[in-house]
Order: sequence, then structure tokens, then C-alpha cells
Amino acid sequence: MRLVPALACAGAVTVPLSVLAACGDGDGGAGGTGAAGASGAGGAVPIRASDDRCEVGRRDLTAGTLRFRVTNAGRTVTEVYVYAPGDKIITEREFIRPGQSVELTVQLGAGNYQIACKPGMTGHGIRQDITVTGQADHATDPRLSRALADYRAYVVQQADASIAATRTFVDAFKRGDVDGAKRLYAPSRIGWERIEPVAESFGDLDPRVDAREADLEPGEKWTGWHRLEKALWKTGSTKGEEPYADQLLKDLNELRTRVAAAQLDPPITPASMANGAKELLDEVATGKVTGEEEAFSHTDLVDFKANVDGAKKVYELVRAVVLEKDPALVKKLDAGFAKVEGLLAEYRKGDGYVSYDTVGKAQRKELADGVNGLGEPLSMLAAAVVR
Repeated sequence: MRLVPALACAGAVTVPLSVLAACGDGDGGAGGTGAAGASGAGGAVPIRASDDRCEVGRRDLTAGTLRFRVTNAGRTVTEVYVYAPGDKIITEREFIRPGQSVELTVQLGAGNYQIACKPGMTGHGIRQDITVTGQADHATDPRLSRALADYRAYVVQQADASIAATRTFVDAFKRGDVDGAKRLYAPSRIGWERIEPVAESFGDLDPRVDAREADLEPGEKWTGWHRLEKALWKTGSTKGEEPYADQLLKDLNELRTRVAAAQLDPPITPASMANGAKELLDEVATGKVTGEEEAFSHTDLVDFKANVDGAKKVYELVRAVVLEKDPALVKKLDAGFAKVEGLLAEYRKGDGYVSYDTVGKAQRKELADGVNGLGEPLSMLAAAVVR
């Protein structure tokens, strides 16, 4: 749920949990056999997006590891969402610029999905049903199995941390302690920001918890952190907003229950975990670097660091596997993370960061360049992991 920002990141790939295809008219065709069975350059399923339609090489696909090549043939930036039944977000790909082509590697199980293409990155999208059949053969490296288990544990840990910090924040908010709540606001969001790709996969929870005022549709009820943020920094009073603080804590507890389930739906795969790391960098480029995320508190750099932390955690979990398969990519990623963390360190202030409204245009561009420089090799992580 984002506005189109002034700054779009290059080569963005956002796939939190499983699959990507496309929408609009196109031939059904026979089911493929993963990347090998797909038509298009190098075996990738071609997707041609424009301002009023999307064309996909095939609508019937075979379960397994798949590659897709998306080309934006339109005149405006576009994005693609994939939904499971109930509008549960499987994946999203933002900021495909006019003339840009991107390649995605995903692992997809059998099932029915709906694709939404969103020219201009707004609205309900142009939707189309696709079908995936067959049994996916995910012969997994034991190291990746351990990485998945460790990542699931990390997600639960971060959900717990966010709940604990938010409970303290909510207590101060409900007491009417505006200054205290302001100090506790940004720390309460760190756990959420570190696992945002998983959190966003619950399409009903994400807007309740993290919608910004500018994201709202006409008549849509506003709840969550940013409503409380506005009360603290814009209104300067918590009076009448206490029920929304209680609701935030309730929604985070619901998130904790869902992520702690034995089987996440859809399940996390090695590819989706790796693509989720890239999505976290896209979160930085599309909301934090632009200053749109924390419009009232200007605590964007705290969110920025949490997104980078979450992406780096994924990378650290799969680094040994990638080092064996693509040492040159590991070299780029090591350097990219070090650069971004070094840039962030320049803005440290005490236990947190400077107010983002004090960061000038040139400095914001430097941060954006660092994020985009890391995002390019990070977009290759999923392909390296499942190679």
C-alpha cells in the first residue's frame, strides 16, 4: 500500500513468498516444465506489460522452480501482484519502469492463483486467473533446509520483539504520555520492519497495522502505527485515539499467531526467502529513502536500518550455499551491505538516528545510490540459491 514515490529503485524485484506470472490476454497453451519448458529468451516465461493490459506466455504452468521475464512496454511505471484465494498476497513486483525488463526466479506449488497488474501502481489491478499443476520437485540442499528453519524462528522472534516493544509504547500512549510515546514509537516498529515481506503476505493485516494516511482509499478506515504517529506528532494529543492503540497490539498478536503456525500459507521456500530480502531493499527505496514512510515523526532511518537488518539476516543464512555456487555474487553482496551500513552509521545519534527531515537532498541521493547498488546483486540471490 504505497504511493508512487519520486525515487524508483533500479532493477527492483519483490517476491515475498512464492510465485510470479502475469495478467491480461494471452494464449493458455500447454503446461510447462518449469524454466526448461517455458517459452521466451533463455527458457523464461515472457510477460509483456503495458498501460492497459499484460500478456503472459502461458496461463497453465507446472509446479517447480520457474523463471519469468517481465517487460514493461507501457508509458508508466507498473507493478504486479499475485494473490492466493482471499486476496492473500503471494508476491509483488514494484516499480517496473517503462522499457525495463526484469527476470524473476520463483518456486511455485500447485494451485489456483490470481494475478493483478497495476499500471501506475494504483487500484485493484487488471486481474486474471492462472493454474499451476503437478508436483514440485524441491530436492533441497540440507543447508537450505536449516536456513528455512532458522528463518522461521527469526520471524517468530521478531514478531515477539515487536509485540513487547509495542506493548510498552501503547501503555505510554494510553497514559497520555506524549513525549514517552514518541520515544517508544520507532523502536516498536523494528521487529515488524525486519520481517515485512512475511507480514505483508497477510493482506488483511498489513493495511490494518501499517497503512499510511496517503494510502487510504476514500471511506477506508485508518488504523495502525501511522494513525498513532499522526496523533503524537501532528495533533500532540492521544485523547480519543486509545482504542486504535489497543487494536494495533491486538493485530500484532494475530500476526504472531499466524507466523508461529506450523505451516505458513503460503509456505516459505528458499527462493521466496531470498526474494524477500530484495523486497526489504525495495521497501527502503520506495518509502524510507523518500521520507514517505514516517511523514510525521521522521524516524525513517530506524525503519531503514531494520529493513537492511532483515535483508542481511536472509543473506547470512544462505551465504554459504551462494558462495559455493556464485562467489562473485557473494563478493558484491558483502561489499554492498558494508557500504549501506557504513552510510547509515553516519546518521547515528545515541541509540537511534537523526530526524530524517534534517537529511539533505544530496545525502538522500547518496543513501539511495547505496541501496540501489546493493539491490542489483540482491535481485540475483534467489536464482543463485536454487541453482
